[in-house]
Amino acid sequence: MARACAPTRLAGHTARKRFGQHFLTDASVIAQIVDALDPRRGQQLVEIGPGLGALTLPVLARAGALTVVEIDRDLAARWRARDAQGLRVIESDALALDFATLGTGLRLFGNLPYNISSPLLFHLFDCAHVVQDQHFMLQKEVVDRMLAEPATAAYGRLTVMLQWRYAMWPVLDVPPEAFTPPPRVDSAVVRMQPRPPAQLLGLRAATLQALAAAAFSQRRKLLRHSLGPWLAGQGFDGDFDLQRRAEEVGVDEYLRLAVRLQRD
Repeated sequence: MARACAPTRLAGHTARKRFGQHFLTDASVIAQIVDALDPRRGQQLVEIGPGLGALTLPVLARAGALTVVEIDRDLAARWRARDAQGLRVIESDALALDFATLGTGLRLFGNLPYNISSPLLFHLFDCAHVVQDQHFMLQKEVVDRMLAEPATAAYGRLTVMLQWRYAMWPVLDVPPEAFTPPPRVDSAVVRMQPRPPAQLLGLRAATLQALAAAAFSQRRKLLRHSLGPWLAGQGFDGDFDLQRRAEEVGVDEYLRLAVRLQRD
């Protein structure tokens, strides 16, 4: 997230720049997010970065049980000290946590630190098979990239990878003033639902990621300058129109090409 001009204290806690802490404080936005999440008893709810509890407390009130993952040791200690019934606290870096160990049917949510959002989204690929859905607050620019259509400036490697693995929907745009301290960027909430195995075409994430990275490595040039040499290095001698730029190729076409590469 963007840096605040000066340290901000809220409920006795100083927002820490290194953790990208901007705490959601707008009651209307909080209510809309919780309603979109629609937490219910018996669900395996996991919040990444509970912070000061803007989403944590109303979700726990509705669901009766909740696991929170917090990297900030002071905040993790505060949550453990509350000894709230039904609340499980995991003090960990979300990027290092194997979420698949937390159970199945996971419903992940959170106001994610913007400085780790893309790495975390890719990290969560490894546990997508045990996830029911994900609701994340992210920098709006990132959400735009996730949901982008071909032939747009936002369309890129992140688009291809996430649209292959998830069905996604925009939920809510959130202005900077909804946070304390306010970030210097707009935010947005996105809903992500892992696609069933049949829709993944038997693809390995590593294959598609390498292909997409090569294609978008020189996005202003035609694919014959970027993807072409990479395909040759893979021994691919099939037909593929390289007289286009990377953003002019739809996700489905990239997926078909990746399937062909895996079969060769």
